[in-house]
Amino acid sequence: MGRVTERRKVLRIRDEQVSSRPDTLVAEEPLEIRLNGKPLAITMRTPGDDFALAAGFLVSEGVLGATEELQSIVYCAGATLGVPPGPSGAGEGSNTYNVVDVRTAPGVVLPDITLERNVYTTSSCGLCGKASLDAVRTTTRFAIDDTPPVRIGPSLLASLPHRLREAQRVFDRTGGLHAAALFSEAGQLLDIREDVGRHNAVDKLVGRALQSGALPLSRAILLVSGRASFELAQKAVMAGIPVLAAVSAPSSLAVDLAVETGLTLVGFLRGPNMNVYAGEHRIALRAAAAQG
Repeated sequence: MGRVTERRKVLRIRDEQVSSRPDTLVAEEPLEIRLNGKPLAITMRTPGDDFALAAGFLVSEGVLGATEELQSIVYCAGATLGVPPGPSGAGEGSNTYNVVDVRTAPGVVLPDITLERNVYTTSSCGLCGKASLDAVRTTTRFAIDDTPPVRIGPSLLASLPHRLREAQRVFDRTGGLHAAALFSEAGQLLDIREDVGRHNAVDKLVGRALQSGALPLSRAILLVSGRASFELAQKAVMAGIPVLAAVSAPSSLAVDLAVETGLTLVGFLRGPNMNVYAGEHRIALRAAAAQG
C-alpha cells in the first residue's frame, strides 16, 4: 500500500556549500473512485484514509448522506492505473491500492453526476467548473439552518489556526501538505486530516463523519489551511457545516455560495485579525466588544 511519505535523494546548497542527503517528501498518487463498479473520478491524493476520501467525495456529489446508504468500499484487486514499478516493486500486474469501488445500498437513487464535468480532478483544482450555485442549493440534503445558531467569539476563531498547525504531523516532516480540521463550537478539535489537496483533506473529514454516523455536522467549524475556494464551500454546505474558516482568501464564487446558503465564511484568519464575508450572525461580536 502507498506510503504517506517517501525518501528521495536531494542536492542541498546552503551558503554555497554543497552536500547530498535524503529528503522526506509527501507521497502523491492517483486514486480512481468507482461507483457500483463504474469509473467515476480520478484525483491525485496522499495515500491514506482512501475509503473516507471516497465516501466524502460522494457526500459532496449528493450521492450519499447517511451511513446506511453506504454498503461497502473496497480496493479493486489487480488495478494498477498504469503506475510503473516503484521502490516497493509494485507495478504492472500487482495491486497498487489506487482504485476503490464504492457500493451503495439497495434502493439508493443515483443522480447523473458524470455529464457535467471531466472525471479527472487535480489536487489544487478539485471540481473546478463543475457546479453552479443553484446546483449546490438544490442538491444538498442538509440545509444550514442551525437553531439555535452556532455562536463563536473572534478570540476562539483566532486560536484555531495555531491548533491546526500544531496537529499537522506529516507537514512537520515534509512541509508540503494542506490540512483541514473540524472543531466544535466550543473549540474542541474533533478531527484533522492532511493531504496534498485541500479538497481531499475535507473529503476525508466528511467521509469519516459519514462512516461514523455524524452527518450532518451542524454544530461544527471547518478550518482549512489555505484559501477558501468554491469547492471547499460546496463541500461544507453538502455536509451541513455552518462555519468555514480559512487562513487565506476566499474566492468570489465561494462568497456567493455562502450568501446563498447561509454559510458563515471567514477568510484571512491570522492571529486576532479576520474578514467575515457571510453569515456574520454566528460571530459573537457583542461578547467580543464587552471583553475589550
